[in-house]
Amino acid sequence: MVQAQNLQDSAYLNTVASVTIAPIGQGEELSTYVAQAVKVIRDSGLSNETNAMSTVIEGDLSEVMQIVEKATRALAEQGYRTEVSLKLDIRQGKRSQIHQKVELINKILQ
Repeated sequence: MVQAQNLQDSAYLNTVASVTIAPIGQGEELSTYVAQAVKVIRDSGLSNETNAMSTVIEGDLSEVMQIVEKATRALAEQGYRTEVSLKLDIRQGKRSQIHQKVELINKILQ
């Protein structure tokens, strides 16, 4: 059983992604469109946090990429020209980085 867990962990590529998905040419206020993409991300079950500029997602690389595609399709398949900004931090052997990175910064600032 331990050997199976080690194989599973070696295949897991922890990914923290910062993603912004929005339609182009739909006016000044995009919240109703962005909310559709964010809903897909939140419904995914992956760890995530949304702020004023992007949504951060954490999971295995393949899972994160699938959710980014699904969230993009939520807008693009409605006919909207859709812009996606994506930044990835991939670290094998790590987990829970979405919270641990912030905790480390807060600890340093104390």
